[in-house]
Amino acid sequence: MNTDRNNALILGDSLQILAGIEAGRFDALITDPPYSSGGVHMGSRQQSASSKYVQNGQKLAYHEFEGENRDQRSHGYWMTLWLSECYRLLKDGAPVCIFTDWRQLPLTTDALQAAGFCWRGILPWDKTEGVRPQLGRFRNQAEYVVWGSKGGMPLSRRVPVLPGVIREPVRKADKHHMTGKPTELMRQVVRICEPGGQILDPFAGSGTTLAAAELEGYSWYGCELTQHYHQVAGGRLRALGACFN
Repeated sequence: MNTDRNNALILGDSLQILAGIEAGRFDALITDPPYSSGGVHMGSRQQSASSKYVQNGQKLAYHEFEGENRDQRSHGYWMTLWLSECYRLLKDGAPVCIFTDWRQLPLTTDALQAAGFCWRGILPWDKTEGVRPQLGRFRNQAEYVVWGSKGGMPLSRRVPVLPGVIREPVRKADKHHMTGKPTELMRQVVRICEPGGQILDPFAGSGTTLAAAELEGYSWYGCELTQHYHQVAGGRLRALGACFN
C-alpha cells in the first residue's frame, strides 16, 4: 500500500489551487469533471444536479455538487482553462484520462487538444444492461474516457496492455457521489500511469480516483470544491490507511 506523504487532498477551486503548484510535477492526469450535461435547453441545464441525475424517475439521494450548469460554450472554455493548467503540471509523456458522456464527448476531445495534449483514443465504460432501459431506443449504458498524453508516449513505458473497453456495473455500496464511478473501474484506469508515479485529480469528488491510486500503489494529489465530498473522500482514504496532507 502507498504511504507517500506527498499525497494531498485540498479543499477549494482547482483552477486556483493548481496555479500555485510547480510545473512538471505529476505523472498522470486522471479525472471525472462535471459534465454540465443533461437537459436539452438552457433552463434545464441550469437546474440542480439532483434534478438532472435521476433513476427510474426518482432523484438520487446524494449531496448536491457544483459546476453542472454551464452552457456548451462556457463549458468548453472552462475545460480548456483547467486542462491548460494541467498541461503545465504534467511531465512530458504523461497520460491523460478524462471521463465524459455522449453529449460532451466532442467538446471534451476538442478541449483536450486545445490545451496542447495529443488525443490518443476513447475508452468506453460499459455500465452493463441494468442502466436506463427505454422501449424503442438503444440502451444508454456507456460513458467514455477521452485519453491522450502530453507529447510523445514511449512504448518503453513500464505499463502492460490495458483493456479497450471496461465493463463494470455501478454498485450502490460503492457509490458515494451522485456521479461516482466504481472503484474497480478506476483501479483499471489508473494503471495507465507508470508504477511509482503521482496521479493528479482536480475534481476528486468522493475520492474514488484517489482511492484507486492508493490501492494500486501510486501517490496522488486531489482537489475538491464541495466541502461535503471533501470530507467523504478524506474518510474513505483514511479507511484505507492513506497518509496525506
